[in-house]
Amino acid sequence: MIQTVTLNAALDLTYRVARLEPRGSHRVREVLQRPGGKGVNVARVLGALGHPTTVTGFAGGATGTVLRDLLAAEPGVTDALTPIGGDTRRTIGVADRAAGDTTQFNEPGPHVTAAEWDRFLAEYRRVLGECAAVALCGSLPPGLPVGAYATLVREARGAGVPVLLDTSGEPLARGLAARPDLIKPNAPELAGLTGSTEPLGAARTARRRGAGAVAASLGPDGMLLLTPDGGWRAAPPERLAGNPTGAGDSAVAGLLSGLADGLPWPLRLARAVALSAATVRAPAAGEFDETRYRELLERTVPEELPGPA
Repeated sequence: MIQTVTLNAALDLTYRVARLEPRGSHRVREVLQRPGGKGVNVARVLGALGHPTTVTGFAGGATGTVLRDLLAAEPGVTDALTPIGGDTRRTIGVADRAAGDTTQFNEPGPHVTAAEWDRFLAEYRRVLGECAAVALCGSLPPGLPVGAYATLVREARGAGVPVLLDTSGEPLARGLAARPDLIKPNAPELAGLTGSTEPLGAARTARRRGAGAVAASLGPDGMLLLTPDGGWRAAPPERLAGNPTGAGDSAVAGLLSGLADGLPWPLRLARAVALSAATVRAPAAGEFDETRYRELLERTVPEELPGPA
């Protein structure tokens, strides 16, 4: 079983419009409602791949109730979210059919109290004792210490559980110092962490600062992976138009499922890239086009990088 942590869970709403016009009035053609937040998206993809996953984090208020009701219908996903007094946030994505892209609006998260954090930690430790890997994903809601992920990384390492960290800014920098097994930043997040805009050099710097391995998302150009066993780069065999929201979360699911299946690093990378690309063709984050995924996986070939990892 895999644990995903979503400290700032959300109810994801996707509005589909013919064309998004600034300052205009729009007729929404379709509304999709899904349980969301980065770790929840990862869990939904893992469940669809056949990997049992437990979701921990926070949920509260009327929005949190809707999120948990929707999560209960997801195959392979167990809800272990910690109840809080605040109301879970919403995210709204407006999918522009004419442009083939999506505009995202993310509400702030609810305030989490010290007592709620302590209750979450108890649940996190309980699930750690039963899981084979853990993913720490997304932003921190108000009230949590900036070093929250560093605490969770240390807990996982103390329990002997491989830990993946996918966040940004100061929470990523603090978490990196706790030496996670793998981090999954995108190119701007990696540049912000290291000060270098050259992905390979930045990934090497991140490894020197504490990451066991670095999987850097490069948008439509795929992903770069640097590990103790070497480095690889892979890109999708074709560029797909659609909704990129959640593509990075699917990449995390690919890396974790590859770990659970005992795959070597290059095959984990190929799975992550194919899943990420297939997510662009799905209606909402946390989902992927399974037919396209299988086709893309067969044609995604990682290339080994020269030089030291």
